[in-house]
Amino acid sequence: MLILASASPRRQALLQGLGLSFETRPQHCAEHSAAKDPADFVVEVALQKAESARRQATPADTVLAADTVVCLDGQILGKPQDEADARRMLSSLSGRTHQVCTGIALWQGGQMRTHCEQTLVTFYALEPWLVDWYIATGEPLDKAGAYGIQGKGALLVRQIQGDFYNVIGLPLAPLMRMLGPGIFRTLDNTR
Repeated sequence: MLILASASPRRQALLQGLGLSFETRPQHCAEHSAAKDPADFVVEVALQKAESARRQATPADTVLAADTVVCLDGQILGKPQDEADARRMLSSLSGRTHQVCTGIALWQGGQMRTHCEQTLVTFYALEPWLVDWYIATGEPLDKAGAYGIQGKGALLVRQIQGDFYNVIGLPLAPLMRMLGPGIFRTLDNTR
């Protein structure tokens, strides 16, 4: 059984879109790391979630955990605390290129493996009215960096370099390679 150690509806939708069957078991970890490098940070947090879920799994289970952050000038932008925080984040991203890092921790066959995917995202210069409109949608309030590229936040993005699905929160192609060839036989090919 594949166990997704995440409550993220976006990660769930991505796995469902592939036709994978899985069970969701969100883990409530502190999500702290002493790592200063964003890539190390997300891998450490993903490992915390995977280790927590692994303790409740059977040896035959596969546990998948992930963590995604938005980074600008080496600073991690988490989820905004409120509208003012979202406005500050979006204004700082305006007209600039930032990095999205997703750490994956996968426990399978008694082994823990990790991966970090990094994608560059460039925003258009954002007029204050556009930032106000986007915040009023409510979409930025539960997203790292205060935007979701899979929703209305797509209107803010000028360009991406790298894995689009990484920006949503789960880089699918690297994940499938980590899972191995056997996972491809389980995919729903009836669509």
